[in-house]
Amino acid sequence: MELFNKLSAKQRTALIEEAGSKRLTLSFYKYHLIKNCQLFRDHLYLAWSELDVLGRIYIAKEGINAQLSVPSENFEKFKNSIDEVSFLEQVRLNIAIEHDDFSFLKLKIKLRKNIVADGLDSVTIDLNNNGKHLNAKDFNSMIESPETVLVDMRNHYESEIGHFQGAILPDVDSFRESLPIIEKTFEKYKKSKNIVMYCTGGIRCEKASAFLKHKGHNNVYQLEGGIIEYTRQVKNQGIENKFLGKNFVFDQRRGEVITNNIVSNCHQCGEKSNEHVNCANDACHLLFIQCENCSKKYNTCCSVDCQEINSLPFEEQKKLRKGKGNSNKIFKKGRSEDLKFKKTSL
Repeated sequence: MELFNKLSAKQRTALIEEAGSKRLTLSFYKYHLIKNCQLFRDHLYLAWSELDVLGRIYIAKEGINAQLSVPSENFEKFKNSIDEVSFLEQVRLNIAIEHDDFSFLKLKIKLRKNIVADGLDSVTIDLNNNGKHLNAKDFNSMIESPETVLVDMRNHYESEIGHFQGAILPDVDSFRESLPIIEKTFEKYKKSKNIVMYCTGGIRCEKASAFLKHKGHNNVYQLEGGIIEYTRQVKNQGIENKFLGKNFVFDQRRGEVITNNIVSNCHQCGEKSNEHVNCANDACHLLFIQCENCSKKYNTCCSVDCQEINSLPFEEQKKLRKGKGNSNKIFKKGRSEDLKFKKTSL
């Protein structure tokens, strides 16, 4: 059996439709020393291909970071396949708030230097000495205290459509960029304030909280299981949900509604909107927020220039792209001189 995906997204979509099965979207992570990453990767690919698992999984010597979907009827078998791995037994699975049968269209299991790109020296930073985990109830209580500083450890395009009220929202494109910013910002609070952080599922806070403790901060806390687990707990326990808006996700859904608050605006006209789209011009593909009216006006493009290119015949578009690298906009999510209403924060 070949241990890589050979089907196109279009072919996979057709197979999912034909199967007619409901799929569960979920994620999990675990920091653990993996000695033979290639062997572990191949083992998972074989086991999960049999269960029709689709998703994006990163494996490094420091652990595993997985975001995936699985047919609901195969969930228990999938769970057993995880529990059979000693260091993954009973690992917390963050089940998505909203499911989409087409959230992932390929199974990609890749080897990486780190499971989260952070630029840190993992040799000197002890990941076991990280921030104390807070459940939803304790988190709500702590962020109400004037002695607490709350920070969102996600990227700008994530926090823009949803966040906890009063949180510091670093205006960064990557997790790597956020670490020196929070170190500088929180230097004055090293001994006096509680630093509470959160992210989507918890993985970035494991690293960020360990980083701050390594830098001498005493009172560092993190939201257990991130926004996903918080949402599950507040719903099940009937406690106040202090999150506003949508939770950005890195799959075809792009976001899941946590509350009905719309805290962001269309990047083209300024009207309230929380819908992320990718520019329809394949040479651009910029991720940005676009309202329904602007989607119709610009044909799901980020600018008039892209709209004109996208209206050309496909072969003509290919000629224009020939010999050129990807537009820088592909890597600059929500950042373009054409987006007049893009907001920035810290």
